[in-house]
Amino acid sequence: MDNLKNLEEFNSFQKIIKEMKGQIGIFIVGQEDFVEKILIALLTRGHLLVEGVPGLAKTYTINVLADCLGCSFARIQFTPDLLPADIVGTRIYEQKDQVFSIRKGPVFANLVLADEINRAPAKVQSALLEAMQEGQVTIGGECLELPKPFLVMATQNPIDQEGTYQLAEAQMDRFQMKVLLDYPSREEERTILKKIARMDKTYAPKKVIDLQDFAQYSSLVDQVFMDDRLEEYLLDIVFATRSREQDISSFNKRSIAKFEHLLEFGASPRATIQMVFAAKARAILHDRDHVIPEDIRELAKPILRHRIRTSYEADAESINTDAIIDLILKETPLP
Repeated sequence: MDNLKNLEEFNSFQKIIKEMKGQIGIFIVGQEDFVEKILIALLTRGHLLVEGVPGLAKTYTINVLADCLGCSFARIQFTPDLLPADIVGTRIYEQKDQVFSIRKGPVFANLVLADEINRAPAKVQSALLEAMQEGQVTIGGECLELPKPFLVMATQNPIDQEGTYQLAEAQMDRFQMKVLLDYPSREEERTILKKIARMDKTYAPKKVIDLQDFAQYSSLVDQVFMDDRLEEYLLDIVFATRSREQDISSFNKRSIAKFEHLLEFGASPRATIQMVFAAKARAILHDRDHVIPEDIRELAKPILRHRIRTSYEADAESINTDAIIDLILKETPLP
């Protein structure tokens, strides 16, 4: 732990994380990786796009986390008739005082759940862009700051595509990670059955720490050490998604030729930045003061899968982005 300046703060944070995971584990079964991704996003001021079939506790998980952090929480159900003003707010005329005032929308909360975001048209989806990127919204020409910290977790349903709208690429890139949720295992579902049978429905998650205090620990992320060789490893992975790039140091063009034809365009520099922050945050959550290759490999898919586009050849062969990232990781030598 020599790299961290404040070991006492680090140890305090580890206790809080352990207590929080224990509290969440009382209510949520089998979503440890999902919870970890949310905590990483909170520590690095990122946002999440979550994809999974209904009933996988997406909403329930962030609800429980909001209770543990004692913060404001808002859920926005996206529908085809939703308007931007329904999200950010609008100016209204107060007849009694004969003045215009601003009525804030549900986006003015610490944790915002944008449920089934792909059910609203592009103009409504884009209403979140300024909020996610700048931490502020503009209503009637007036800029209003959002609460800090601020996290948007958007969900989309992969099985029902009727009446849905594809998210704009510009908005996709503003999500730090895209997390795919799958069904629980048989053992996990058996545990869920037993917990539901004996759980007191009036019992609520306990507050572990105030969100403002939790956000203070984000300063620990900057203290985590990342070796130069790992930085080169990370750059190799990102640059490999831009298959026509020449500035690749660690593996040759023959390796890239295996997937070059499968990519139309690759990840932006924002992916590189987010990968560094997320890898350092993951290291802290795993009780380390330094990044290891496993941190980068574990985060490659959630950070890259929504930032690269497959080519026509890949679509024709039913090869998705996750398969291409697996191939890139396989062909990129470890430092």
